[in-house]
Amino acid sequence: MTNILMHGCNGRIGQAIVRIIKDHPNLNLVAGVDPNLSIPNTFPVFDHISACNVPVDVIVDFSTASAVRPLLEHAITKKIPVVVCTTGLSDEDIEFVHEASKHIPVFFSANMSLGVNLLITLAKRATEVLADSGFDIEIIEKHHNQKVDAPSGTALAIADAITGTLDEKYALRYDRSGVREKRPKNEIGIHAIRGGTIVGEHDILFAGNDEVITLSHSAASKEVFAVGALKAAAFLHGKAAGLYNMEHLLDS
Repeated sequence: MTNILMHGCNGRIGQAIVRIIKDHPNLNLVAGVDPNLSIPNTFPVFDHISACNVPVDVIVDFSTASAVRPLLEHAITKKIPVVVCTTGLSDEDIEFVHEASKHIPVFFSANMSLGVNLLITLAKRATEVLADSGFDIEIIEKHHNQKVDAPSGTALAIADAITGTLDEKYALRYDRSGVREKRPKNEIGIHAIRGGTIVGEHDILFAGNDEVITLSHSAASKEVFAVGALKAAAFLHGKAAGLYNMEHLLDS
């Protein structure tokens, strides 16, 4: 049995994890951390990670960017593995995630959905086949109107995977409104749409002469991210210090 601490337990995804972990035979949610203590839970909840005195095997983090560094510092001190699911991290935050992984096991992925990570794998394969045949590549992401970062971390992860597959250097274009020129060949457009309660949609468009191929993923609820996070927690328990991601999980 793996004992889990949910960091950000009273957020929307935190509460999704609270619901679905009850059906997981090998995971047990024993504590939570959240500055909002107004939601009743069946486990003890602390307002800050430093106040938690419950022994745990793995921490799952769905919180805010400002809370990630204190969490990792605590985890390093206590030697606890961490699944970092919080998005919108700065370059300095990400650098600290990498630094922490030298001391403890850290699972870090731009998107915790198994489907999205399969989409990225398919995008890399499509790029290998289509890029040399003159196909243009565009990435479109859609999220709810409360999301503060744009483009999404997942869109950037898709772009990184694609550019890492290409032999030539490609530039990322976030806005064409001020440019009066034809689309360059070595360019990947990234477009962010914000509206309503869209959980998350990502499309990768490969546009060639007289044909278009689109790879798509749509999340109907935040539970898809919760499921992926719990799979990551089970995977991380017992691992050596290091940085792990969805490729490691999918290959295990």
